[in-house]
Amino acid sequence: MLGMGYVGIQLAVAFGRKYKTLGFDPDQSKLASYRCGVDKTGEVNQTQFNQSKYLTFTSTWSELEDCDVFIIAVPTPVDANRRPDFRALVSASETVGKVLKPESIVVYESTVYPGATEEICVPVLERMSGLRWRKDFHVGYSPERINPGDAEHNLQSIVKVVSADDESTLDVMARLYSSIVEAGVHRASSIQVAEAAKVIENTQRDLNIALVNELAVIFDLLDIDMSEVLEVAGTKWNFLPFRPGLVGGHCIGVDPYYLTHKAEMIGYQPEVILAGRKINDNMGRFVGQKIISEVKEANLDPAGLAVNILGVTFKEDCSDFRNSQVFPLIEQLKQEGLTVQVTDPLADKDRVLEFEGIELTPLEDLSVAPVLVLAVPHESYVSGSKDLIDGLISRPGVLVDVKAALRDIVPVFNVRYWSL
Repeated sequence: MLGMGYVGIQLAVAFGRKYKTLGFDPDQSKLASYRCGVDKTGEVNQTQFNQSKYLTFTSTWSELEDCDVFIIAVPTPVDANRRPDFRALVSASETVGKVLKPESIVVYESTVYPGATEEICVPVLERMSGLRWRKDFHVGYSPERINPGDAEHNLQSIVKVVSADDESTLDVMARLYSSIVEAGVHRASSIQVAEAAKVIENTQRDLNIALVNELAVIFDLLDIDMSEVLEVAGTKWNFLPFRPGLVGGHCIGVDPYYLTHKAEMIGYQPEVILAGRKINDNMGRFVGQKIISEVKEANLDPAGLAVNILGVTFKEDCSDFRNSQVFPLIEQLKQEGLTVQVTDPLADKDRVLEFEGIELTPLEDLSVAPVLVLAVPHESYVSGSKDLIDGLISRPGVLVDVKAALRDIVPVFNVRYWSL
């Protein structure tokens, strides 16, 4: 198993209960935590580690030589120009190619555009190994479907899509994955079909959220309560219950760009998908602008005004802060001269400082401020919301509840309130 992120570690632990499994990752500090039964993302607990009695970890590629099946689950982000960044995928393929032997199977879990496994990964495997695809070794694709922070929809409960370059390899993959996934497997007819299915899962969700985000902007201009609009519309049986919010993370905010990149490669200029991406990529700044507007409406001077922001991860009850739209929101506030204090109980403070330049303050150390932004409604924030907000916001004050998590109890706070 190559790539011990939140996807790879869950697969490794699951396979390690039944098969001799080797988890490979160059990050030795991460592996040290796993060896102690600690997963900092919170996706795997101590009991699960203890049950995985056949699992070991390594950062030495030569130790992979005894493996027969290689599963690659590395990040596939986009670069500064929102183009696919395959560096991690190519690097992992190079590592496997060094130890690849006849009759091996290489399975990819990373999200890519249709055709990328065969166009990008296979040539690397052939070049590094000197072996020939389909004659000496085979490849498969089984897209990850793990939803971080979601205890209900997990590896065991979500149907696993499997695909391969021939039927016998597909049979092996189906047996292997069905042994750890209680929900079973679905066999796709080809690798490209499986790649396409994965990339549209998140593209569809991205577009639906973009629609309600644009509606939220329109109704805000009309001074109409978006939450109530959605409640009323939801009384019809076929209305889809999407809600506005900040779209980030490594999937929804990234995967559509893989599909649009492939479309442009074949001469098609996508319009709807990119329009949705533009809307969602700008929502952090929109919320930042609304905060400034609400501050002025409350007769508060933005210059030097203190703001407390709760949450920086890309969604609630999750430690992942990649591509979080909270960071553009923070930048917007700083540009307007506000003084920002930020806290998040789940995000790794050292990594947030390293990658985003934002210093997280422990919740108990936050000073009272006239503006409080519930950017990410972690359960710990929402469950203790009354005492928490009373202790962090002065009066007159402005409470910005981005996802309307506090809408039903907001009158008790006696502050100016805004939400998407």
